[in-house]
Amino acid sequence: MKDGKNEWANDPTRGKAVIAIIDYGMGNLRSVQKAFERVGHRAVVTRNADDIDRATRVVLPGVGAFGDCMDNLTRYHLVEPIRRAVSEGKPFLGICLGLQLLFTESEEFGTHEGLNILQGKIRRFPSFPESETNLKVPHMGWNTISIRQQAPLLDGIDSGSHWYFVHSFYVQPDDPAVTCTVTEYGMPFVSSIWKDNIFASQFHPEKSQQVGLQLFYNFGNWQ
Repeated sequence: MKDGKNEWANDPTRGKAVIAIIDYGMGNLRSVQKAFERVGHRAVVTRNADDIDRATRVVLPGVGAFGDCMDNLTRYHLVEPIRRAVSEGKPFLGICLGLQLLFTESEEFGTHEGLNILQGKIRRFPSFPESETNLKVPHMGWNTISIRQQAPLLDGIDSGSHWYFVHSFYVQPDDPAVTCTVTEYGMPFVSSIWKDNIFASQFHPEKSQQVGLQLFYNFGNWQ
């Protein structure tokens, strides 16, 4: 956040966004909602298609297994509302598994089809020999990002800023042009993507303190 100051309280645009946080039974839904409320944006947790259609912005959070999450999205009839929100050009934010679900398929516990909104695969981190790297899988804790594209959601956020990660798999996009940030963990991996109205991150903004709040604030004002 710029100068480490809370600039949100006096912003005349506060509260004008209606953000739908998609509830498919998995994810840090309340912590995401509270983070949006803290920066002055209205957010509702819902699995109602009408709520998603009426929202001005949509968030797909997620933790857990890829296949289970896709099963839940299908069970609760959320796949089409998600695709509709993206195709209509609404600002769309994916968080952690919500990033991975946007892609073609994942190799987590077999092969599972994703939403295929973006083309690419979800790969597991290789085993890093402890004698050489002392890196463990899952990748858990704080790490830095290197900004490759200055997306609107990164306004006021610096390359080298620290974010919180918890994951064993990473996205490998077919089109490298969608890469927004890269992070090092035994190897460089794509830690966020940006294409048109879609921004999605492997890191958890809701767990990343001030920089995470800045990203949520930016999302609520993204045109």
